[in-house]
Amino acid sequence: MQTASWIFLLGDGALMELTINGARHHIDVEPDTPLLWVLRDDLKMTGTKYGCGLAQCGACTVLVNGNAVRSCVMPVGEVGAAEITTIEAIEQDRIGKRVVAAWVRHQVPQCGYCQSGQVMAATSLLMRTAHPTDEDIRAAMVNLCRCGTYNAIRAAIHELADTTEGKGLDSD
Repeated sequence: MQTASWIFLLGDGALMELTINGARHHIDVEPDTPLLWVLRDDLKMTGTKYGCGLAQCGACTVLVNGNAVRSCVMPVGEVGAAEITTIEAIEQDRIGKRVVAAWVRHQVPQCGYCQSGQVMAATSLLMRTAHPTDEDIRAAMVNLCRCGTYNAIRAAIHELADTTEGKGLDSD
């Protein structure tokens, strides 16, 4: 990863410029601050959730240049000039919007706590692989769900990838 666009140092912190959901933000934080805390505490974007703080559960997943990243362990100083997308803006992306709609059709959320991370991971997968196999889905969808919505998640992703009935990602 690139290092952040540094504007100038302020004591122990630094004023950095980040691009989040298409908007530029100037933040004054220490470079080793996890991206999750910048999103939630400094920018008040609370859709990205804190789960474990160890990059194990995936509730904190955001997209960095389209790749699913665990924001709880991503130092903000390593984000660089990358485009960050959070759940707040995922429906602005064509694939993200379709993922959210499939989640609703398949009634994927139960308690919903992990679902922002699940949606982000699924969107990243479908951005890279329009027609994922079960193995692709298993490899990409490693976020934890205490409610066990894994079958509904897999069904929603398969629906999005199914072009045999004209409902897949290749058709709008």
